Amino acid sequence: MKKIKLTLFTLLSLSIFLQSCVDDLDVTPEGETQLSVEEFYAQPGAYKQALAGVYGNLSLTGTSGAESSNIGGIDAGTSQYGRVLWYLQNLSTDEVIWSYENDPGTREIQRNIWSATNPIIRGMFSRSTYQIALVNEYLRQTSPSVLSGRGVTDTNLLNDIELYRKEARVLRALAYYHLMDLYGKAPFVTEDDAIGTAGPEYNREQLFSYIESELNELLPDLKNPRTNEYGRLDKAFANMILAKIYLNAEVYIGQSKYQECMNVCSEIISSGYTLNSNYLNNFKADNHTSPEMIFSLQSNGEVTQNYGPTTVIINGQVGSIEANGSQFGVGGWGGALRLRKQFVQKFDGSEFSSDVRKTIISGSRDIEITDIANRDQGYVLGKFSNISSTGVAGISTTFVETDFPLFRYADVLLMYAEAQIRKDGTANNTSLGYINSLRTRANNGSTLNNISLSSLTLDFILDERSRELHWEAHRRQDLIRFNKYTGGSYNWAWKGNGVNGIALSNHLKVYPIPEAALASNPNLTQNTGY
Repeated sequence: MKKIKLTLFTLLSLSIFLQSCVDDLDVTPEGETQLSVEEFYAQPGAYKQALAGVYGNLSLTGTSGAESSNIGGIDAGTSQYGRVLWYLQNLSTDEVIWSYENDPGTREIQRNIWSATNPIIRGMFSRSTYQIALVNEYLRQTSPSVLSGRGVTDTNLLNDIELYRKEARVLRALAYYHLMDLYGKAPFVTEDDAIGTAGPEYNREQLFSYIESELNELLPDLKNPRTNEYGRLDKAFANMILAKIYLNAEVYIGQSKYQECMNVCSEIISSGYTLNSNYLNNFKADNHTSPEMIFSLQSNGEVTQNYGPTTVIINGQVGSIEANGSQFGVGGWGGALRLRKQFVQKFDGSEFSSDVRKTIISGSRDIEITDIANRDQGYVLGKFSNISSTGVAGISTTFVETDFPLFRYADVLLMYAEAQIRKDGTANNTSLGYINSLRTRANNGSTLNNISLSSLTLDFILDERSRELHWEAHRRQDLIRFNKYTGGSYNWAWKGNGVNGIALSNHLKVYPIPEAALASNPNLTQNTGY
């Protein structure tokens, strides 16, 4: 099968709703039929189904279809894990702009004028902390003492459950990583705390230490890369999180961890992943078959319908002038997404004339966006598609089949090269080889536009990351690491609410803690500047 079956575990939702005092989650149980805990776990396959519910929280928002949400107070799409992650990491940068600014929260995010009441900021915080709550409850329900009390003695099942528990803990580490990166702090709660505990505030140093130690403890017992079923994590997934925190360690904890980043990247590089010979096949309806997909957020036009990142991206990239939805297998949303000029200019020059990553559609359009509501201004993109590599369109023209590439092998090569340059002060031939493998793939096997060792600089890496990874939820983090996000050394259209961009205050390197979270947990404090 293409994907594991994702179902939000309503039993966990109900348990948290009835017993939790964490009001900022505002968790709402859905569905009329509820099993008791013991009734549920007495069913065959229940422990794996419950794990699928934890994974499901990365893609689904509720149990009654794409419009439903188990987090109250905000739109279902505004609390979808991948979508709000994409908004916060991409919409706030130089890569993309959203036309419909009456959609709650989008205007403030893309103009960098957000506050602690922004629903998108709340959606990401709530969905991440809800993920942690789901994991904690799963670990409570699968502890050795609880399993013993239920009479679970089958050795094979016990071994499976032990692996499930480790995967759940890695998913919890992922949620803490996103909270650390986006908000700089988080309430810290584990399965050892009672349900409803208002956890203490952990800062970046504490979260960094926890994530690092937790993943290093779990890594030896996870499945080897590419040996788990699609949709479940493995050692490469855990190493990707480690690579990310090590690459950004100077931002997070004021220490360089570049050698550590290189080490874990090298482990992934030796794990059997390869670049897809066709770059664009990483973003089509059957991208689960790509040899460079380390982990993706699942989407399915029939059984995993959601208003997640790929549904938004593919429908959104359909141009208002072009009306080219059939090109991507969707109906389209009339020019919802367009490109800011500064991203388009990353592909200026003859060296990019045959670069397959340049899916920019200009036509008769003006590159400038002087009026965000004018959907005919600004170029559009054609990177993602709801049509497979063999030309088969997805079952739905709204909800796409295309999974969102959360972790992709190309990023590993870029991270290794950047970490090596930062560590040594200059690029070496290994890094050059990795970067040129991306350039060769981008030019259909031609090496004519490969670069020389002297051209491989940090500035080049930043631009190449955007050319390779645009719209994949990396850009804000990259710009912050390169000191290009705040301040005025690099401006882009509508940065800071100026049509040509203005300098941003340094406090915008982290998002505010949502007001609802502050109200429900007295241990939390607001970030400086908000």
